[in-house]
Amino acid sequence: MGRTSILGVSGGGSTSLFEPVEAKTHLHVVYIKGSAWEWVEKSKARSIMSSTTKVAVPNVVLQSSFTMPLIGLGTYGAESNSTQPVKQVVLEAIKVGYRHFDTASYYGSEQPLGEAIAEALKLALISSRDELFITSKLWVSDNHPHLVLPALQKSLQTLGLEYLDLYLIHLPMSSKPGTWEAPFQQQDIVPFDLKGVWASMEECHNLGLTKSIGVSNFSTKKLEHLLSFATIPPAVNQSYNKERIKQNLDIFDFSLTNDDHQKISEVRQERKVKNGPAGFLVADLWDGED
Repeated sequence: MGRTSILGVSGGGSTSLFEPVEAKTHLHVVYIKGSAWEWVEKSKARSIMSSTTKVAVPNVVLQSSFTMPLIGLGTYGAESNSTQPVKQVVLEAIKVGYRHFDTASYYGSEQPLGEAIAEALKLALISSRDELFITSKLWVSDNHPHLVLPALQKSLQTLGLEYLDLYLIHLPMSSKPGTWEAPFQQQDIVPFDLKGVWASMEECHNLGLTKSIGVSNFSTKKLEHLLSFATIPPAVNQSYNKERIKQNLDIFDFSLTNDDHQKISEVRQERKVKNGPAGFLVADLWDGED
């Protein structure tokens, strides 16, 4: 599924920080609970979202050798969590310095994000699409070797782009082709051919349709399995970590109050979607990792 928050290093729908991938380590993306859209709308009083202040966003070089902004804006749940359309919020985010945007075929936000990019170019908010870092994801119903390339091509068409900067396997599970709406029933879930799907992800990379490839919601066990056969190792694993939330905020020019820190410490840590998009227990989805 996805999360809305602020993209930084360590994830989908919000802002979090990304950590460089070294040898057998992986980039984990962390999401701050809450809506990224609410962040844009409610924090305008802070200098980070001031209409006259642009943010100097740090970058990280991925294992794929491409540069990724450590701060980005996620679009999961945007329509339902905001009074403003996705297109308008993205345009406002570009104006204040955001260059990394996270979407997914499942989110339904690819089209308005693409429209915002086109408008930003028209308004000269950016001089080239190359100034942006766009992430999208492969949904579980397309998590089949023969459907990966068509799914990416469809996302690119919807976004109106020639390439992605990062394409992720959304979840380590597969549903029957054509099944879309969650929660899925047990009969909808089919075996996940990770080796075959990853080979197709590598093909997408080799065709130049995405600069980097990665995964989302993968356990350490599944990452180790993927590394055992991957020709191109994953550049990113999107995940959630409470401690990273505080580190993400350190890059901004404002301080959290003691009350803010207390509220963060009280956030209960548990999987938001313990069974992914399934409406039943999936025993090995997280491999026992909390």
